[in-house]
Amino acid sequence: MKIPAFHFHPRLLDVLHGYNRTRFLADFSAGLTVGVVALPLAMAFAIASGVKPEAGLFTAIIAGFIISALGGSRVQIGGPAGAFILVIYGIIERYGLANLLISTILAGVLLFTMGFFKLGNLIRFIPLPVVIGFTNGIAVLIAVSQLKSFFGLDIDKLPADFFGQIDDLWHVRTTADWPTFLIAMLSLMILFLWPRLLRAKTAASSTTFQVWRGHMASVPGAIVVLVMTTLIVSLADLNVETIGSKFGGIPQSLPSFALPTFTWQLVKQLFAPTITIALLCAIESLLCARVADSLTGDRHDPNQELMAQGIANVITPFFGGIPATGTIARTVTNIRSGATSPISGMIHALALLAVLLFAAPLADSIPLAALAGILVYVAYNMGEWREFPKLRQFSMQYRIILVATFLLTVIFDLTVAVEVGLILACAFFIYRVSTLTRVEPIETVDAGPDIKVYKVFGSLFFGAVSKLEALINSYHLLPKVLILEMHQMINLDTTGLDALETLHRKLHQHHSHLILCGLNKQPASLIRRSGFGLVLGIDRIVVDLETALALAHSMTESR
Repeated sequence: MKIPAFHFHPRLLDVLHGYNRTRFLADFSAGLTVGVVALPLAMAFAIASGVKPEAGLFTAIIAGFIISALGGSRVQIGGPAGAFILVIYGIIERYGLANLLISTILAGVLLFTMGFFKLGNLIRFIPLPVVIGFTNGIAVLIAVSQLKSFFGLDIDKLPADFFGQIDDLWHVRTTADWPTFLIAMLSLMILFLWPRLLRAKTAASSTTFQVWRGHMASVPGAIVVLVMTTLIVSLADLNVETIGSKFGGIPQSLPSFALPTFTWQLVKQLFAPTITIALLCAIESLLCARVADSLTGDRHDPNQELMAQGIANVITPFFGGIPATGTIARTVTNIRSGATSPISGMIHALALLAVLLFAAPLADSIPLAALAGILVYVAYNMGEWREFPKLRQFSMQYRIILVATFLLTVIFDLTVAVEVGLILACAFFIYRVSTLTRVEPIETVDAGPDIKVYKVFGSLFFGAVSKLEALINSYHLLPKVLILEMHQMINLDTTGLDALETLHRKLHQHHSHLILCGLNKQPASLIRRSGFGLVLGIDRIVVDLETALALAHSMTESR
């Protein structure tokens, strides 16, 4: 195997050429905006994942800076993502927090290796119904996981599995806390209505109102939620759970370096969670980069992006961080805020660092119900719910793949869902290609009673060889010469080659002959390299049907 030449070229190096003050101001403004958006999301994702809120902030700061500085996309923002919530929660429940950090480091190594071997484009081969299925499944799981905080239910900790969560939530349904529920509903209403209020136009709108609305349009709804709900809880002295009461607040300091304990026995146990984190990170980051490309007209480097994601996920856990990947909502915000380079992403990380160092105590009074409302809103926007009513427009195979991936994500986990989804997609693809492969008699050719002529159309591979084998089984008396016209056969694999060899042996045993004509480049190359061409006879492989018929007639006349 040839090892590819190592190529490490962050996009930042390209965009710095001709960089000027105007572009820096645009990046600075975009970075601050994204930092404001990322603040509540980083804390909410961390809490929902079963870790402290500062773990989300550390991840957004460290991983966000590294991904922007070393990545292959010009505008992608990295950090903790909603898609990881259930994955992280499940790993912590089963393996513990320390082992989550080790799994993240190992996943980072795997991601870097994928980028090094230029496997970034392989992610594009994941079928769309698989992506939609697991994305919608993750959205459902996120929403269910937030019901405890959304309703203020009296339950210490939810299990990791879906049915266990539903069962526990049902048993404590009567313990719902109305002030908590009202705070969560208010948060959800603000998030849905805030953009619409800013877009609304009224005839009585004054110039002052128009100016005010223009300024408010740059304020994310999540920040409005945090400010309003925190003020309500503080002023009304509501007895609801907050970041301060639950976690004792957020430390007003930089994260400290800690070295996890590695053992080979432990690494072997963490194989499954490592693959899950690496796979999800690769899919999410490269899908996010493709969305960014569609909005900017740019083109990202998927292999450089994977290497940057890998480095970020190796370094961040040493400072207490959780898995990080590309985030679509923050990336889109970055683009719409006028970002021109990865510097905006680096500024977003520095803005979060400034908040951590100088404003951490303000987070103590943030109600967890508000963060639950934000996450329910994130789950709603994450899911592609319109795809379910549209299923009847697509083939049965498409429906089965999407629904199976969705249900397996909810019932089992992401890894099982993607694996089964890919297996189903491959199985249906094989079936579809095999139905397109045809071996048919050419009725228009009058070759005589001793010569049979068939055309092979499509791909002669392991899923379609039965159609070639049927030529032997369908004859009680084999012809003296069998001609296969193959100019419409685009591919031949080793199983198809074996079927040709078996056909030749069967004919040879009955003193009959096989002639191949019109071979394309790939089938001809395989037949030559395998030695079958010599076994068959070079003279039995001809360029066209006319030559094959002439050769067949000469064979029958000589007998």
